[in-house]
Amino acid sequence: MAERPDILCIGSVLWDVIGRSASVMRAGSDVPGRITRLPGGVAMNIAMTLVRFGLKPALLTAVGRDAEGDELIAACAARGMITDTVYRSDDLPTDRYMAVEGANGLIAAIADAHSLEAAGAKILNPLSDGRLATPAQPFSGPVALDGNLTLDLLNEIATSPLLASSDLRVAPASPGKAERLMPFVKSGRGTLYVNLEEAGLLCQTRFDTSQAAAETLLKRGAARVLVTNGGADATEATAERIVTRHPPQVLVTRVTGAGDTFMAAHIAAEAQSYDPQAALERALNAAATYVSGETPL
Repeated sequence: MAERPDILCIGSVLWDVIGRSASVMRAGSDVPGRITRLPGGVAMNIAMTLVRFGLKPALLTAVGRDAEGDELIAACAARGMITDTVYRSDDLPTDRYMAVEGANGLIAAIADAHSLEAAGAKILNPLSDGRLATPAQPFSGPVALDGNLTLDLLNEIATSPLLASSDLRVAPASPGKAERLMPFVKSGRGTLYVNLEEAGLLCQTRFDTSQAAAETLLKRGAARVLVTNGGADATEATAERIVTRHPPQVLVTRVTGAGDTFMAAHIAAEAQSYDPQAALERALNAAATYVSGETPL
């Protein structure tokens, strides 16, 4: 590989189809709005933010050899990402995500990431075939990982010698996939990025504050956690420290991708040697700017 990445982004890269309306919506609402199609997926959203902060990510994902896949790969490369690490499937279609958002937030979403799940461990081939690393010389840099992978593959990654030297940063992708992060809680590996609902699902309880959620996750075995709580508090916690901050208050115009922006901004801040408090504040500011609609798509 001619260009070495600063970080690996492992997980979903797909087309986001998002319908947004300025109206308050409920189930069955039929309102005017705008529909957009943009490159998306958790790994993609993280990678796009990392690029904005000056990092060069490589994508490990599955994309079909269809017209939508060719267009998606071209869009990723145009945005400054390394794409020759992507597994291209001849028989699997390119994945898609569809969401509807109103003035009152996310109304509903469907993630069709079946091709990523079907590809399985094939997306990790660059970690052993010499493109990024070999079993004798494993990859030792940061890795952003999302929970759109199967539980079996996440279990494998949590204990794989191919990533034993890596700085794993893990997000569940959605509350419905939060429990897929259990291998990293049980093994005490990596940094987990979850919201309050996802933390509750991992701990099988409900929390009122991000600090309470973070402390419980540490007791369950997690090595390090960052817990967000929408426009309220957010906490970064390890066995040695707990840091809690509040995001700036902004008018929310979009929500899909906010958590991914927070995670990427935090990773980038630490890559630039920000201290824990400053890194958390930078991530909260980036997420607030994103949901206000001011960050370029």
